[in-house]
Amino acid sequence: MTPDQTVADLLTPGAGPFALLRRLDPRTGRPGPVEVLRGPVETVEHLADVPLRGAERDALALVPFRQLRERGFEVHDDGTPLQVLRVETAVDLPVEDALRALPDAEVPLRDVAPDLSDDDYADVVRRIIDTEIAQGSGANFVIRRDVDGVIDGFDATTALSLFRRLLVAEQGAYWTFVVHVPGADGTSRTLVGASPEVHVRMARGEVVMNPISGTYRYPAAGPDADGLVEFLTDPKEVEELFMVVDEELKMMCSVGDLGGVVHGPYLREMANLAHTEFELRGQSTLDAREVLRQTMFAATVTGSPVQSACRVIKRFEPSGRGYYAGALALLGHDGEGGQTLDSPILIRTADVRAAGGSATVRVSVGATLVRGSTPEGEVAETHAKSAGVLRALGALPPLPPRTGPDGAPARRVPLASDARVATLLASRRDRLAPFWLEPQQQPTRSPLGEALVVDAEDTFTAMLVHLLAAAGLRARVLRYDDPALDAELAAHTGLVLLGPGPGDPEDDSDPRIARLQELATRLSEGARAGGNPLLGVCLGHQLLSGTLGLPLRRKDAPHQGTQLQVDLFGSSATVGFYNSFTARVDDAAIARLAGEGVQVATGPADEVVALRGRGFAGIQFHPESVLTLDGPALLRSLVEPLLTGRG
Repeated sequence: MTPDQTVADLLTPGAGPFALLRRLDPRTGRPGPVEVLRGPVETVEHLADVPLRGAERDALALVPFRQLRERGFEVHDDGTPLQVLRVETAVDLPVEDALRALPDAEVPLRDVAPDLSDDDYADVVRRIIDTEIAQGSGANFVIRRDVDGVIDGFDATTALSLFRRLLVAEQGAYWTFVVHVPGADGTSRTLVGASPEVHVRMARGEVVMNPISGTYRYPAAGPDADGLVEFLTDPKEVEELFMVVDEELKMMCSVGDLGGVVHGPYLREMANLAHTEFELRGQSTLDAREVLRQTMFAATVTGSPVQSACRVIKRFEPSGRGYYAGALALLGHDGEGGQTLDSPILIRTADVRAAGGSATVRVSVGATLVRGSTPEGEVAETHAKSAGVLRALGALPPLPPRTGPDGAPARRVPLASDARVATLLASRRDRLAPFWLEPQQQPTRSPLGEALVVDAEDTFTAMLVHLLAAAGLRARVLRYDDPALDAELAAHTGLVLLGPGPGDPEDDSDPRIARLQELATRLSEGARAGGNPLLGVCLGHQLLSGTLGLPLRRKDAPHQGTQLQVDLFGSSATVGFYNSFTARVDDAAIARLAGEGVQVATGPADEVVALRGRGFAGIQFHPESVLTLDGPALLRSLVEPLLTGRG
């Protein structure tokens, strides 16, 4: 059929579900054609149930945020279904032909209103910083706000018109899309948006993730390089990006057989704003549906650690997220039969539910809240993020055309072409661990034996496994609440690593903390008595410090995502911290511990950066973080003496 006939067929009464996608081609970096996908839609319970039959484009899954239940995480269960469009026909249209064929109808939008006022959202920002971040629940959190409205007479023509508007007005999107699912009873569910961010991509065994964070909001006069330079030198924006890189590396290390490699940073320029981003690449032998499951959902839409962030989201958001912060996922196979996966995060998206003569429409956005956030800045960020979709809906006026001094249309010069911008972006790479900037080799031997890593509810442990391998240890991970943990610890011979996690290390009213306190006491006593050597990292270090009689205190200013240079037993090291609590020590305690054969490395305000004694060591920083420049060597210097009898 011609493009006109293809589009006209979509508008025929009873035509059924369809999806139109314009995806960025990772090989060229340019948007591809408009793909028109059609087929029946079914609801499945689990991602593993998504049907695949071996075609190039098998299925398009609409993955709601509540699907996180598959990972055992807490979420509002709003009943949003995991729907799958089983692709029966696929047609590619050149974008010029698609634009000529697509309708451009009016969108009768009314009753537009936010669920939270700017002042109310600013209050949420303050409470997150003052409670959740200050009390160690996590390093960052993404809390949404919604803009709701009503569209009269919404139908397939309206859906395609909105898609056309986004194709014309937005730039820099990873996917621009519309998915329209009509029901038998005259209802329909439609998602239309322009997402800048890859959730996860997989082809030929290579997995790609794309952490995006840091938002330069264009001023009214349009983007300018001076403003971007100011943004790129803002410590808050720099640290925010590094934090989400760490969090998504955790996921990459969970699904990737050889860890992950960090590429970038890059600048993604869109119509209303620009983002900084990295790209993570790794190799995996997992089924694409399992890769999708284990990467639900990015820190850029949840926070970190993700499991703790989900609990915070449930406390602060009064209702479920629907499809917001979930994912679309196009699954298929390449010419050699290998699985493929291409999935954007469902942000910058309008979710339209039609029934009868009108439809409700919701646009949800969130800001990444970190210790350096300001309420005013995060409120402004939500406005910038929602602007593209709200303009397509007609809720905001179109951007005025930009003209030069002579009145002629101004030519848009890419911001990244400014030499200062390129230099500043490159300098961010200099602050990252070389270990994660190059492919990690699979060690052929493990001269230091096996380590058992206790996960305290922070999958930094997945990164620690790869770092331990580089340091000479093969490792396996068990969660603190695994029923088999006690038996495994009793049978284990070698290093035990008590890992990082969120929370107050002295809050024994929390069953997780109480269990970890008991483990720390038992493991440290065993280590000092000549049993398995023990290494505590972050929370594990705090718990170990507590067993030595050191007081644990909340820090005045959290060190969540902070890179510092410290003195580590006489050697200088640049390391990454993620802590809101710390062990403290004074001269009397240092003398007491020295008498017991324990060395202490201190930082500002008498904080304990590290300690070591016969059979055990603890470090407050994260050797596995991208912010720790020489993690493998630091880790080996700590564990090798423990395992060779010199610690």
